[in-house]
Amino acid sequence: MADLPATPLLDTVTTPDDLRTLAPEQLRQLADELRIETISAVGTTGGHLGSGLGVVELTVAIHYVFNTPHDRLVWDVGHQCYPHKILTGRRDRIRTLRQGGGLSGFTKRSESEYDPFGAAHSSTSISAALGFAVANKLAGTPGKGIAVIGDGAMSAGMAYEAMNNAEQAGNRLVVILNDNDMSIAPPVGGLSAYLSRIVSSREFLGVRETLKRLAKKLPRPFQNAARKTDEFARGMTMGGTLFEELGFYYVGPIDGHNLDHLIPVLENVRDAEEGPILVHVVTKKGKGYAPAEAAADKYHGVQKFDVITGTQAKAPPGPPAYQNVFGAALAREAEHDPRICAITAAMPSGTGLDAFATNYPDRFFDVGIAEQHAVTFAAGLAAQGMRPFCAIYSTFLQRAYDQVVHDVAIQNLPVRFAIDRAGLVGADGATHAGSFDVTYLATLPNMVVMAAADEAELVHMVHTCVQHDSGPIAVRYPRGNGTGVALPETPELLEIGKGRMVREGKKVAILSLGTRLGEALKAADQLEAKGLSTSVADLRFAKPLDEALIRRLLTTHEVAVTIEEGAIGGLGAHVLTLASDEGLTDAGLKIRTMRLPDIFQDQDSPQVQYAEAGLDAEHLVQTVLTALRHNSAGVTEGARA
Repeated sequence: MADLPATPLLDTVTTPDDLRTLAPEQLRQLADELRIETISAVGTTGGHLGSGLGVVELTVAIHYVFNTPHDRLVWDVGHQCYPHKILTGRRDRIRTLRQGGGLSGFTKRSESEYDPFGAAHSSTSISAALGFAVANKLAGTPGKGIAVIGDGAMSAGMAYEAMNNAEQAGNRLVVILNDNDMSIAPPVGGLSAYLSRIVSSREFLGVRETLKRLAKKLPRPFQNAARKTDEFARGMTMGGTLFEELGFYYVGPIDGHNLDHLIPVLENVRDAEEGPILVHVVTKKGKGYAPAEAAADKYHGVQKFDVITGTQAKAPPGPPAYQNVFGAALAREAEHDPRICAITAAMPSGTGLDAFATNYPDRFFDVGIAEQHAVTFAAGLAAQGMRPFCAIYSTFLQRAYDQVVHDVAIQNLPVRFAIDRAGLVGADGATHAGSFDVTYLATLPNMVVMAAADEAELVHMVHTCVQHDSGPIAVRYPRGNGTGVALPETPELLEIGKGRMVREGKKVAILSLGTRLGEALKAADQLEAKGLSTSVADLRFAKPLDEALIRRLLTTHEVAVTIEEGAIGGLGAHVLTLASDEGLTDAGLKIRTMRLPDIFQDQDSPQVQYAEAGLDAEHLVQTVLTALRHNSAGVTEGARA
């Protein structure tokens, strides 16, 4: 990185209005300072680094050329937005990224007027930008919709659905394809930049429009010939035929780090009367920071790190992460069963499938950011006799719910769902929390839903999934490390719909699902110290319920409490329904359900999040004591002390 002049420009830029007062020749210095500030901030907080560094110049150029926030800018995926946040009034808080009470790691509407749309998942930006553009067009007000979409996000079908309907937005819609993997573009250089500038110019577009109108007056064969000649000439020199077919005027590829190329092209695009327009820029993840450039995968998401050396802070030694336990267990199962396949949606390392992919490349499928396709693809494999595991984060599986219902559950196909990041996820916040999967899966006929209480249970449940050929089955497990229990050498085949008693008592029954079991046992210890004999059950299954076990606990204890890492409508609701259907509440049984509150929780450490949600041992004890003090018999869902 070049030596910077003594006077920092970044200190003079609080909002894009300040940025637009700079001379074009000052923008290079500003970009260099912005890159340094981004590296420093992420070194302090951790977070997504490589993607943000790749769009530093693009961020500067967009805010310099376009009239944000009146031109509505949507980043997709939103983790590219750290430089954007620094330039839009949030530099003073940038070192609170992903911390409790701090800035979100993604764009967030409630955070700034410069964040018009949250895009923490993927591939939604073109649809949203189209909505902004058409709304302005209908209202007769100025303003464009601008979508900056990464090439990975372009692997999802929703992006193309939006593009197919974009023509009505006209020149109010601008899509900037950030190609940071060279997955589409040929090498770019001076000639490509020159051509992009020429074909995006008002003069060229004016002549092209005149010729198009003239061609319409010719006989149809000549019209078709003129159109094909135009497409061929531009396609040969620049590419983009696919986007042209979808109704976009294509410009590019251009070097996304060369401000001398970016600025004039974006100015032409801003002023163009033809549209919608797609600008194809080529960038490099981690640009300007050698460690991130050398290992883009390792610096996509980082822990706190030393800015000088690039060395990331290492977590203290501890139990293996759940995702790695799952990956290792599945790889062992696949060694003995050639029917096992693994499918993921652009998260091979995040789901722990690296070893599987290495050992069984022919049976591993990364389908890109295409969860809907992943689920239906798995259904097809299952229908043909394979044993597919669809490993997708809970928050991302939501994107494929119709396929889970229509293509898997209704047809009763034995697709195995490995649902990672179940429950609260810490620094990624509300957009990535796995709060809803038990609720939306356990309501489906034919579906089996399991939740692992620890890493040993996860190994047993992977084995159980393999052997379950009679319909769909899911196992959920959280982000982070396990509890430290010994992993079984030989996995156990669990009986479907059967829980286990972990502790026997007489007065209080705690019915746990998932990794709240540890807190349930702590609460039981505290209750026992108060003279309250407490049973603890790990139900293992949210569906089918272990009705015999639940019936016994509800009829032999004075108070029963369910606890789970999911939203209302999950285990607690199913237990209450069972109790109501069988009249178990008529005898005055006190049932309380503990689950996630009916809010979207902001980012913090998982421990803080669960305490705020009231799902720790302290709140469990208070819930029991309050129920025992309650004089009138009844059923209360979600009682809190």
